[in-house]
Amino acid sequence: MTVGVTFLGGLGEIGRNCATIEIDGKLALLDVGLMFPEEDMLGVDLVLPDFSSVLERRDDVECVVLTHGHEDHVGALAYFLREVNVPVFGTPLAVQFARSRVEEIGVAPDLHAVDFREWVEVGPFKFTLVQVAHSTPQAAGVVFDTPEGIVVHSGDFKLDPTPIDGQPTDLATFAGFGRQGVRLLMVDSTNAEREGFVPSEASLGPTLADHVRGADGRVILACFASHVHRVQQAIDAVVDSGRKMAFLGRSMLRNTEIASGLDLLDVPDDAVVTMDELVDLPPEETAVICTGSQGEPFAALSLMASGNHRSLHLDASDTVIISATPIPGNETKVGRVINNLSRLGVTLFHGRNSHVHVSGHAAADELRTFMNVIQPQAVVPVHGEHRHLRANAALARQVGVPEVEVLVDGDRVVLEDGGLRVERGAVPAGYVYLDGYGIGDVENVLRDRRHLADDGVVIVTVGIEVSSGEIVFGPDVDSHGVSDETKEIHAEVERSVTDSLSQLDLPTDLDTVRARVRSSAGRAVKRVVNRRPVVFPVLIEV
Repeated sequence: MTVGVTFLGGLGEIGRNCATIEIDGKLALLDVGLMFPEEDMLGVDLVLPDFSSVLERRDDVECVVLTHGHEDHVGALAYFLREVNVPVFGTPLAVQFARSRVEEIGVAPDLHAVDFREWVEVGPFKFTLVQVAHSTPQAAGVVFDTPEGIVVHSGDFKLDPTPIDGQPTDLATFAGFGRQGVRLLMVDSTNAEREGFVPSEASLGPTLADHVRGADGRVILACFASHVHRVQQAIDAVVDSGRKMAFLGRSMLRNTEIASGLDLLDVPDDAVVTMDELVDLPPEETAVICTGSQGEPFAALSLMASGNHRSLHLDASDTVIISATPIPGNETKVGRVINNLSRLGVTLFHGRNSHVHVSGHAAADELRTFMNVIQPQAVVPVHGEHRHLRANAALARQVGVPEVEVLVDGDRVVLEDGGLRVERGAVPAGYVYLDGYGIGDVENVLRDRRHLADDGVVIVTVGIEVSSGEIVFGPDVDSHGVSDETKEIHAEVERSVTDSLSQLDLPTDLDTVRARVRSSAGRAVKRVVNRRPVVFPVLIEV
């Protein structure tokens, strides 16, 4: 019997983590994550995996298994379940984080919370979750017991010796599977280029406490709402300073409530106030824990930095701590927020000037240790850009893994009769864009938006009597984003369009006139400023 693992995302980018595992003609999805748009994805809100190959076989889908509750692993789940509503399995925190997002779009999910080392059987699939340390509680690796041997997915992990919740990566259980024989290991690659070990999450505690305690005025601390361990350390620092705190941002409010309800976050009731109460307190007695560490335009921190937040207006007496690192593609947005905060004169701490962030992903020595513990027969690096995958593959070869394959989105690895083969480009795995309320492949739309951004737009309005070809009024020209030389451009466009329309063959039609206006206006602009703007003819038939 063959076992196939097909990668729909996460191999070549940070985010969109999603794969399918196939046994006996049935499918299980492993994570269903999203990616945040890059700078050139104009107007795109989110980027999703391409589920088309799975939707073609919707009757074969048995379940979804989640490693943990970060957006790059569960953020696209709602859009998948809207098409194929199958059971979802994960740790209690992962499924509760997923529930809040899925129910927002009107889907009633079938969620199942699973304890670590509890075996679950669904159709031909038998799997268990194994504790790993990450930046959020109850993160897991997944172990599948398949007809071709044990298949392990590490999930996002590091070998943190002093995790905030006291739950380190369960190397003993992983080692037990290693002794049984692991046929295939899929392993986190994010920090494979970084030698050594990633510092413990707990190492941030003293720094955060010092910054909060030493602040003269109000403290604003921004981090990912799903980084529960980081939120806990922020809470501890605020409580230690004797300040009152408010949570700000929809996801921060939601996730702190979920994590507190599962006893995974300790939030002293007497230390929390509402935003309305906080603004009436002396600033030196208050702190805000909020979203916006990635420069999201409408997140709390961005609005404060631009002076547009309805409740909080920052000044030089405030201290801002950004406890996160930019996701690839967000560097410009984060830099803009940091610059705006600097203009306000606040005291500012971030990853480049203070020890306020550590990664949740294993560095090279941790990866070598993990692979030595498991002793897999084959390794496929996952979760990372291509350079990360290549670096992780090199680590696997260093520790003597017999088979190492670097794959990309859309590839499939097949285990059959004790052998392993790779099928390149087995399924479509391009980007699927969430654009407003629509989902789809909007490459052509993005191309037009980039064109508009690069070369601008010219609008030409003409009133014409079609049967005679007479111009009744116009051409009137307007332009945006083309050049400062608008008078010269508009005059040349008017002359060119008028000349072109005077040479129409009669009788004519609006489509012919529209094409003539577009081409003559485009040529005119190119003559003046050597640009190729988008031309919109507006024709009024008189």
